[in-house]
Amino acid sequence: MYTVSVHIVTFNSMDYIDDCLIAVFNQSYSIDRVMIIDNASIDITLSKVEEWSARCTVIANSFNNGFAGGHNQAIRLTETDYCLILNPDVVLEPDYVLNMVRALQNNPEAGSATGKLLFKAAPHNIDSTGLIINKARRAFDRGAHQSSDLFQQAEEVFGVSGAAAMYKREMINDISLNGEFFDEDFFAYKEDVDVAWRAQLLGWKALYEPTAIAYHERGWKEGGRSSKPLFVRRLSYINRYKMMVKNDNIKSMIKHIIPLLVYECLSLVYALVREPKLLGAWLDFYRKYPELRNKRSLIRSKQRQASSKVYKWFVK
Repeated sequence: MYTVSVHIVTFNSMDYIDDCLIAVFNQSYSIDRVMIIDNASIDITLSKVEEWSARCTVIANSFNNGFAGGHNQAIRLTETDYCLILNPDVVLEPDYVLNMVRALQNNPEAGSATGKLLFKAAPHNIDSTGLIINKARRAFDRGAHQSSDLFQQAEEVFGVSGAAAMYKREMINDISLNGEFFDEDFFAYKEDVDVAWRAQLLGWKALYEPTAIAYHERGWKEGGRSSKPLFVRRLSYINRYKMMVKNDNIKSMIKHIIPLLVYECLSLVYALVREPKLLGAWLDFYRKYPELRNKRSLIRSKQRQASSKVYKWFVK
């Protein structure tokens, strides 16, 4: 029987964490360990998770080191065959873990899997059935806002959403760079896309399994851009360029030069006219550029398959 650990990073998650943990402990598949990393919540989240400490390992950080840093902590503290990366605002159906493990067991080349994530407030609508990436290097949740009756077939996808992602330990060890599975330079946002892209480059597949169902609150993330703090908008904006430096290649970019140029022009005009403060994110990008180039070199040195293998995932 393969071992599974569940990893949850909390930050002001008091409204969701109890429902999330109840669903985790109601799984039909045995969970070896539940890791909760609290990123210096300022509400009562830590008090709530400490009530579960008899069944979980709870670590309270003195500062917020992000989604990436928090989950890397949990990964280093576990040795299970599979790690389920879980948002605190996600509620799993009882067979979610079981169906994830079965999907990965039946597909040795796969290193990650996701189920059908539905909106908790509107379960007839899809939140995510995996990740897709277009020719302009913009990533999206596949099937978002479409009917839950769709996407009934198990299939390979570009990557899996970090909201409820099952990762194989073998893949985690294989694609980690400098001891980091999620790139901590990203802090949060698009770190799951970066992992998906790197995994594809190194020959790992990602799976979508429709029999695994979960419900995602998502909350303020579904609001307009103005509802998101500037810090968040900057991360979402600049992390796209960080993952391109690390994972993209000239041949592929030339192949898709028209959609790339069109999007870059539109993006620059939008930033200059509507959100000039976004451009401050480039200061952090240039400070970290040498490190990004080093990570790119590490990825290239680890590649076992040609970069062209990921071409098929760039959709319109």
